[in-house]
Amino acid sequence: MSNEADAVVSTIIAKWRAGFATLDAAALSSLYSNNAFFFGSNPKLYRGRDGVADYFNGLPRWRKPSAVFSDVNAAQAGPDLINMAATISFDLAGERDDLVVKMSWVIVREDGDWKIVNHHASAKAPLI
Repeated sequence: MSNEADAVVSTIIAKWRAGFATLDAAALSSLYSNNAFFFGSNPKLYRGRDGVADYFNGLPRWRKPSAVFSDVNAAQAGPDLINMAATISFDLAGERDDLVVKMSWVIVREDGDWKIVNHHASAKAPLI
């Protein structure tokens, strides 16, 4: 993993975790590209920043949500492209069972800043 990819991913994760902790849809959607594709915890494909905001605004209003990223891998796939994969453990303070997912992001340089252009979450439990 390149130093730049690691630094970019670490910065986005920190901002994402902070936004998720308050379920701040505006802050979270600002981390995404205008052309983002977003698969979260339901089957619907959300598109663009407005779609990402709709997704986060549609979540239950948990009192104290948190997300812990582990097994983070980042790779510079091109000068303006970073691939990221991680495991995320969501702690919802007992308001529902904790949730562990596999997450992948494709991050692109857009207007001089790094933005998530593809977000895909899937169950950690084996499907087969």
